[in-house]
Amino acid sequence: MRRSWARIGEVQVLQQDISTPPPQSWWHSIRPYLERAPLAALLLGISSGFPFAMIGATLTTRLAQDGFEKASITAFSLAFLVYNLKPLWAWVVDAVRLPVIGRLGQRVSWLLLAAALVILAVTNLAMVDPQHVGRSPVGQLMQWFGLGQDGEFAALFEMAVGAILVGLAGATFDIVIDAYRIEILKPEQLGVGSGMSQYGWRLGSTAAGGLALVLAARYGWEAAYFACAMFALPAVIAAFWVGEPERHREAVTREGRPGIVAGIVGPFTEFFSRHGAWLALLFILLHKIGDTLANLTLRLLLDDLGFSNDEIAIYDVGIGFWAYFIGIFIGGILYARMGMKKAVLLSLVLMAVSNFSFALLAAAGHSNWGLAATIGFENIASGIGGVVVVAYFSALCDLRFTAAHYALISSAASIVGRFLTGTTAGAMMEEFGNVNFYLFTVVAALPGILLFWIMMRKGLVDLSIGTAGTVRA
Repeated sequence: MRRSWARIGEVQVLQQDISTPPPQSWWHSIRPYLERAPLAALLLGISSGFPFAMIGATLTTRLAQDGFEKASITAFSLAFLVYNLKPLWAWVVDAVRLPVIGRLGQRVSWLLLAAALVILAVTNLAMVDPQHVGRSPVGQLMQWFGLGQDGEFAALFEMAVGAILVGLAGATFDIVIDAYRIEILKPEQLGVGSGMSQYGWRLGSTAAGGLALVLAARYGWEAAYFACAMFALPAVIAAFWVGEPERHREAVTREGRPGIVAGIVGPFTEFFSRHGAWLALLFILLHKIGDTLANLTLRLLLDDLGFSNDEIAIYDVGIGFWAYFIGIFIGGILYARMGMKKAVLLSLVLMAVSNFSFALLAAAGHSNWGLAATIGFENIASGIGGVVVVAYFSALCDLRFTAAHYALISSAASIVGRFLTGTTAGAMMEEFGNVNFYLFTVVAALPGILLFWIMMRKGLVDLSIGTAGTVRA
């Protein structure tokens, strides 16, 4: 593989091309996954995924088994909103130096604190008794304020506060983990590192959710949550193994650590000072609309086509799970061999084609082979896109404001798609019909593809990259 460096100001942007055929052995494809930084990203992903599982399906199952009404249980999904609010306090992780443990480094100290907060929050949720208020630390505070009367409302309130605390701690953990992951990876490792992080997230969320169910059936929910709290430790191990990210330390030494005001304002002023920043922001907002529309309504399509629960479990859950893992692996390889720009453009096209496969399935009707092919292709495309697009978003960060930048970018990437899908997807599906609706999702994906292609042609992809995606001359 030939690597060249395009100079932009005082930095160089890594550009890789495939005009010289890269090595074809399996070892050259696998070796990047065995390097220290990507392996650390795997550990970070495991810890990042488990708090989400604790307030997701696991908590839903726990409340259902304790006899709460469905309306009360589904209201707990509001705890996930905390994750969408990360940009409100992400700047603190960049700008505030922690006392005492701050000597370990800005990122390591915050990672240790966030891990401790997650463990405490999950432990508190473990001690909540839906039948009796006051067993958990939060419940004891409720009693101290005179809110500790037994009853379903008080028990639900205690459980809700506990879930929100897990959400807050988990979101903060995510902020630190994302910043740490980006900063320990070299620019050419961002693709593989993003893939390993996603592997870890799936493993952490799945393993924690499964372990909680197994232990709860044998020893009760308290023991299950206590055990799952230990899933915060892989990130701690990664922090002590790798240490303070050298790239972050160099950036702070060179530019100075941002203060409170600079920590709040700096991420915006720095990003929009770049050439092509507004187009990059537009791409962030638009690129996922078609994919989100298609995936949100998939189960509705399968129900319309008459697929049974068993068929959905086999094809959508079973095949989809492994196809996504394969896609993640392929995405890391494509990023390394094709370079960031070509890999991102290819992934956008593949995700649009996967939406077209939904339209073909809708036209074909009930077909197990059709469902298997559609689910397999869609999840491989999503896995590839998840790796290379996340790597691009990671490269957009400035190493002084990594936590704030990535929190802002990741939130912006989902906000438009979630708003449109939540308010219009079902009505559009009924209005257009299944086939035309999925053809529309293909059309909705085209602006993102065209915009990124234009940015490539004009050189704006390179110009919009932050210091996380560049190497100093």
